[in-house]
Amino acid sequence: MPLTNTKQNQIQRTWHLVDVADKVIGREATVIANLLRGKNKSYFVSHMDCGDFVVVINAKQVKATGRKEDQKVYTRYSGYPGGLRKETLGQLRERKPDEIVRHAVSGMLPKNKLRDQWLSRLYIYADEKHPYSDKIKQK
Repeated sequence: MPLTNTKQNQIQRTWHLVDVADKVIGREATVIANLLRGKNKSYFVSHMDCGDFVVVINAKQVKATGRKEDQKVYTRYSGYPGGLRKETLGQLRERKPDEIVRHAVSGMLPKNKLRDQWLSRLYIYADEKHPYSDKIKQK
């Protein structure tokens, strides 16, 4: 059987529900990143966006191993003098728990022009409530 190039109209997007309650963030981030890229599909090509939609629930209850709750530091810099902001994992969990998962998944994706497209199909919720229950097929 000859190999054929994947066309844009061949890509079929499905919806996945990932519950990260009491699961280690790094291991779940790799699973989510692979779903967003579409690496589980037979027609996957690395230069096209073949991925699916992913809904992540219970982001507030995600687990970190070791002493990362106090020692892992997220930094961001505005570019202005005195604009360096540092925040531990515990502080970020209180303020914006969905950013923990988004940051981890973003780090697992390749650093190219497709990363924003992949991340636009990632929906993260701090608890179990989400508006996409009609699109996700129950297994």
